[in-house]
Amino acid sequence: MGETHSNPVYRVGFLYSVTGPYRAIAQDLYDGARMALAEVNQDDRFAFRLVPEFRDPAGVPERYTDFCESLIRRDGCRHIIGTITSLARKEVLPTVEKYDALLWYPCPYEGFECSENVIYTGANPNQHILPLFEYVIPKFGRRVYLTGSNYIWGWETNRIGRELIHACDGEVLGEKYLAIDSVDIDHIIEDIKAKKPDFILNNLIGNSSYAFIRAYQKLGAEDPEFAPSKRPIVSCNLTECELSQLGAAGVGHLSTAIYFANQTETDAENTAWLDRFHAFAGPDRIPSVFVAQGYATVKMLAESIRRGGTDDVQSVRHHLMRQPVETPFGNVRIDASNNHAALTPLIGQIGAGGWFDIVSRADHAIEPDPYLVHFDADAFRRKVGQAGHGNLRVVGG
Repeated sequence: MGETHSNPVYRVGFLYSVTGPYRAIAQDLYDGARMALAEVNQDDRFAFRLVPEFRDPAGVPERYTDFCESLIRRDGCRHIIGTITSLARKEVLPTVEKYDALLWYPCPYEGFECSENVIYTGANPNQHILPLFEYVIPKFGRRVYLTGSNYIWGWETNRIGRELIHACDGEVLGEKYLAIDSVDIDHIIEDIKAKKPDFILNNLIGNSSYAFIRAYQKLGAEDPEFAPSKRPIVSCNLTECELSQLGAAGVGHLSTAIYFANQTETDAENTAWLDRFHAFAGPDRIPSVFVAQGYATVKMLAESIRRGGTDDVQSVRHHLMRQPVETPFGNVRIDASNNHAALTPLIGQIGAGGWFDIVSRADHAIEPDPYLVHFDADAFRRKVGQAGHGNLRVVGG
């Protein structure tokens, strides 16, 4: 809440689990936020200061609710930025609605949610799994294996994947889940070995995902039929910040995101942002989409406060939706009908240097459709049955 100063101070709450099972993602989000906070507070265009109130729930669901309520009631934060898992987002949603605060959620998620008290800046299903399948099904086939962490993201994203596979007359050969942070993956590898899917949709998170990909590499070394070039693992949430956990095991597998650092086509604004990021974090740091999202979400909040002259939630929403905000992944507009962002999906293939090589990109930003009300099964079937890739343009690979 704003304080009475010549330059007002607005306190902003951050809920990022920089310790715990998905700490690499949280650290990237928070580093992007810290960079944006420093820029805003040093820029004379912003006649106010943003003061972060940071909390680390360490991935423990119950802590999110307690921290969120404390940030709003005790620290006077009208805006809470963060949570990563859908489980954590669902935990804090009643609290932000109760106090009419605004949660800024920066991660890709499974969709099928819309709250007036949440700004969804990450990709939803028509911006991640749909373009991913439009690319991989024509290239590899329609016999698919589904894996996931045993919570909302894994269940719901696999459910959508199953519907997409059935829409193009494909077949789901298996569907297995692991508890968050479990690395007990041998039974999944054995099942995949027996069933030989055309590709595997990986909705595991954190250590579970890393263990699975490393084990799959061992399978591929034993049997070339499971090389990434023949039967890849594809993901909607694997990014650069996690590639060091994989090493050579990740090379050749695919993921989708709205930003990859190794842009094969980049504009001057993004080049300038990368230069500033390397000055902030060091020349060898590779920014993931989570760094970009952590940065962009703070800048979107700051721009909306600047335009309205207050951090009042209603004013911020109003000005956020009136015009786009410049981000590392383009000018982003929030749709007033559902509070989600129009975003441009990319498909990346993991290279040997710890980067993703972009193999497909959308020609334009895709309007958010979190409930997939505009999904056309016949149109999807035609797209994946053709040599082209829907709205995606192949740029390599």
